[in-house]
Amino acid sequence: MVTRKPAVAGMFYEASRNGLINQIKWSIEHELGPKSTMNFKENKQFVLSIIVPHAGYVYSGPVAAHAYVEVSKYLKPKVFIIIGPNHYGVGSPAAIMTSGVWETPLGQVEIDEEVAKQIKAKVRDLAEDPLAFEREHSVEVQVPFIQYLFPDSKIVPIVLWNQTIDLSRRLGSAISEVVDGRAGEVVLVASSDLNHYEPHDVTTGKDMRVIERILNMDEEGFYTVMDKYDVSVCGFGAIMTAIVYSRKQGATGVKLLKHATSGDTSGYLLETVGYASIAFYK
Repeated sequence: MVTRKPAVAGMFYEASRNGLINQIKWSIEHELGPKSTMNFKENKQFVLSIIVPHAGYVYSGPVAAHAYVEVSKYLKPKVFIIIGPNHYGVGSPAAIMTSGVWETPLGQVEIDEEVAKQIKAKVRDLAEDPLAFEREHSVEVQVPFIQYLFPDSKIVPIVLWNQTIDLSRRLGSAISEVVDGRAGEVVLVASSDLNHYEPHDVTTGKDMRVIERILNMDEEGFYTVMDKYDVSVCGFGAIMTAIVYSRKQGATGVKLLKHATSGDTSGYLLETVGYASIAFYK
């Protein structure tokens, strides 16, 4: 069985179990975080997908916590399909792992083989390629939040170097077909930061332009605005996939849970990265 070992423990998040648990609690309780997990809602609404940042927890952890706490208010998902960018261009242009476990300081989480293999069978671009995940942090940094708040859940990891509207539409549609009838048991996670390395005010302005298109569930408009205004979103393929998937699943709402920049957490406002947690509901 393939075990994917952590690549960024001790860099993006704490390397010890207790240290990581404390860091997740800090993210939740931070002034920019959701403050509490105690708000379960007894109703028929649930979260279809979330957009979550993937920087070091000291920078984006409080924003990321909003998305996972929001999911926890409704149903307890059995599977998280995590899609992130391939920052290093290593391995296949579109990669998936369909078996094995991922390891973090909180232990191991299984890959849901059934869901992963069904997705791979529907999308010819997806290659079984553990090499693409070895160094990549975009999926890894999501896993501890899932382990902490949803300890019985499994994951399906996907990373995209090839980020096109066409692939995102086909991938979003394929995932919708696989999940059909089980929405609520499965949550799609689009792992992405927003604008990179510009002053706080510039990043905030650029981010809000693309967030507006996300809230309208308009993947083409999102891509057009990102390109026109040079918004350096790293996981744009994952975001477009989440939009398409959510629309195919009949999303009835979308909400910006939290936006901030690294300047809000670090105090350094000259070169910032933008972060947003966004949820799609049904």
